[in-house]
Amino acid sequence: MSDNAHTPFILVRAPEAKSRVLSSFLDYLRIEKGLAPLSVSAYTTDICQFSEFLEKRKRLLLTARRIDVRDFLQQLFSHQVDGRSVGRKLSALRHLYRYLLLDKKIEHDPTLNIESPKQWKVLPKALARDEMEATLAAPLARHGAARHTKDSAELAIRDRTMLEVFYAGALRVSEIINAKLEDLKLEAGYMLVRGKGDKERVVPLGRSAQEALTQYLAQSRPALAAGKRSGASGIFASVTNSPLLFIARGGRKLTRQRVWQMVRAASAVSGRPASPHMLRHSCATHMVENGADLRTVQTILGHSDISTTQVYTHLALDRLRTVYQKHHPRAKSR
Repeated sequence: MSDNAHTPFILVRAPEAKSRVLSSFLDYLRIEKGLAPLSVSAYTTDICQFSEFLEKRKRLLLTARRIDVRDFLQQLFSHQVDGRSVGRKLSALRHLYRYLLLDKKIEHDPTLNIESPKQWKVLPKALARDEMEATLAAPLARHGAARHTKDSAELAIRDRTMLEVFYAGALRVSEIINAKLEDLKLEAGYMLVRGKGDKERVVPLGRSAQEALTQYLAQSRPALAAGKRSGASGIFASVTNSPLLFIARGGRKLTRQRVWQMVRAASAVSGRPASPHMLRHSCATHMVENGADLRTVQTILGHSDISTTQVYTHLALDRLRTVYQKHHPRAKSR
């Protein structure tokens, strides 16, 4: 079957089938580059996908910017598209814009200096702010709506406090279940955290976390640590001397699995079940979105190398761009 026999099929699939931009590029691929029909079809699919992405931003292929290309690739990664497929799509866009540049249809190539997808780091998943608020409120709301059982109020207060501390200090699961009472400096508004490699860092606690901890320490923890009757003999087993900050019934140490279950149950209220690590990334993401510098975020997260924290760089750039557009007198067209 000839190449021409495939042309109608290829063009029908393209949302911009009648546009001269896409039509002329497809002719260039088939005639001048001599690409096979399947290759041309793959190029068309990739470019049409980018075109649909641009339409949501009210932009066209000829007016695409570098940030549009980067955001398109980042979206692909967030949808779990593998690096090879993302690389192929970037290659298709590069061929398109080099052609348009040579044909003098555009003045600037939006794919210029965009690094290979192999060099990209996928932005960790984070909850939106309203989802985070719903998650933080879930334990107490669930307790208020459910039939009360022994210790249920204390457990709800503890769970809510743990969520607040997770979000306030970007803690890992191991860090929160091993946190000790002596590490908490509540009046000063911070706590010491022992992270990977037994490295210590200081984590600030916001007002919400401080208020939750005050209630937990005064009401919930003493009840949970009071002890339990063991066995048929009814002997009272006191474990009030537990050094841990967060404890299970009877003063026992919390397990990683129990904390995962608690976070997942709380976040399910928002319609987006999360992991403890997502709370950590939510803290970092929301700080950067609010203008925090990466060095500060690096310190709070406990990253030994700034390159690990630089996965949040594009958030910082988005924030910078928004502020610039709003405040610089020459940022908008006159």
